[in-house]
Amino acid sequence: MKKNVLHNPDWWREAVIYQVYPRSFKDSNGDGIGDLPGITEKLDYIASLGVDIVWISPFFTSPMKDFGYDVADYCDVDPLFGTLADFDALVARAHELGLKIMIDQVLSHTAETHPWFIESRSSRNNPKADWYVWSDPSPDGTPPNNWLSIFGGSAWQWDTRRCQYYLHNFLTSQPDMNFHHPDVQSAHLSNMRFWLERGVDGFRMDACIYHFHDEELRNNPVAAKQNTVNVAASNPYGMQAHVYDNSRPENLEFLEQVRFLLDEYQAISIGEVGADDALEVMAQYTEGGRRLHMAYSFNLLTAEFSAGHIRRQVEAFEARVKEGGASWSVGNHDVARVMTRWGGQHASPEFAKMILTLQLTLKGTPCLYQGDELALTEAQLAYEDLQDPVAITFWPESKGRDGCRTPLPWDSDAAYAGFSSVKPWLPVSADHFSLAVNEQEKNPDSSLHFARRILRWRKSIPQLLRGAIRFYDLPEPVIGLSRDLPDAPSMYVAFNLSAEAITVEWPQVQDAIALSGHGLAGRKDGSMLILPPYGAWFGIKRHS
Repeated sequence: MKKNVLHNPDWWREAVIYQVYPRSFKDSNGDGIGDLPGITEKLDYIASLGVDIVWISPFFTSPMKDFGYDVADYCDVDPLFGTLADFDALVARAHELGLKIMIDQVLSHTAETHPWFIESRSSRNNPKADWYVWSDPSPDGTPPNNWLSIFGGSAWQWDTRRCQYYLHNFLTSQPDMNFHHPDVQSAHLSNMRFWLERGVDGFRMDACIYHFHDEELRNNPVAAKQNTVNVAASNPYGMQAHVYDNSRPENLEFLEQVRFLLDEYQAISIGEVGADDALEVMAQYTEGGRRLHMAYSFNLLTAEFSAGHIRRQVEAFEARVKEGGASWSVGNHDVARVMTRWGGQHASPEFAKMILTLQLTLKGTPCLYQGDELALTEAQLAYEDLQDPVAITFWPESKGRDGCRTPLPWDSDAAYAGFSSVKPWLPVSADHFSLAVNEQEKNPDSSLHFARRILRWRKSIPQLLRGAIRFYDLPEPVIGLSRDLPDAPSMYVAFNLSAEAITVEWPQVQDAIALSGHGLAGRKDGSMLILPPYGAWFGIKRHS
């Protein structure tokens, strides 16, 4: 299904992505788990937000030990989520509504139940023997090196069939593929072509730094500073500098092959980059318009929240990348919800509105996580309700990812908030009933209605869609920036990240006039900005 129509190849730079986590979006068949027909049923709702791209997390055939990120068949739909016909109907309806569909590609590893791995582990001389990363033990029987799994313990698992270790950067049930084997690369390119032919508009490349490993299996050195950005402080994974087990240079050539395929279908890509130096890898992976279109890191998905931190991440990326694109995300299925992570236990609706607006103001392609438009907080779960293997392994120091994956609340008056007619796979948070879609539809000042307004307003401001970004030296907790286009007046923006009103002097805005339509409450008196709690101000420079 090659797209031959004329189009703007950089359309994605002005777009907004909305992530759907299928298990928790909408259950259409009463089994307690969200599914593809449930997404199709609610596509009108997604379109009403004013987003452009719907990223759907994995729905492929899987044993579900990591909830779809352990793929057993790359070219089929797991019965939990529906059928290929259901997927085709979803794509068709999305396109009718003007929405693009982006799906996950989990290429670095498979499920242990994938036929490829079953064959690979059966002997040392079968046709797929080298499709995965196998190694003999050290002389004392221990693993071949010191590499660690993100999910805890060694990254090596002993296999009694081959009497060798296999590599797993995640669960032991997620063996890593050997991308040094050309047939592995070809198999994945064929898999992607399968979905492109079905009308998919792009891919989110999961864990894309893990495609290649060091063939010499050299030990990772000790980290100069423990990394607590990509993993919790309780996880020893952050104690190593991951020089040899990810972000290998060979990956650049493979990503160029991916881009060649995507360009054939006028499709786009976004990469998940959880590297030690994520901004540098993002720059490499998006360089020159010949690899990924855009990438995101965990640098704004952490607990650290300050004007300086946000400014440092954006400026560092802008300094390194000239042609690639960033996707600035503050929430997804892997981290605690931003309302709680940055706003605390009692974050206000004003905080949610400010964070969304800030995200939409940064240069790049914003990615919103389902429920952020409702200002959902992190759900608090009992140990017996946990499903996430990370949560179970690291409890109670780390609560894992279940708290951000609970079902979306649609109807406060229905059982299970209208997500399902039966008990869901994760409980609906009691705090989320009052934030349900039906409740927010009634209130014109709700987070939901604000999200629709600000997304619509952003589309009308060319500086926010295409302009360069520059930050100004304003005191914490204020962010001051401008978005600039040639032959257009500069746009100035200020955000108050605190719960206290603040007045700050910003000489550059002396000759600026306020822009309306965004619904935020800041005002200006000469060069003084008066910002209410979690307030913002937008202005545009007068023509001279």
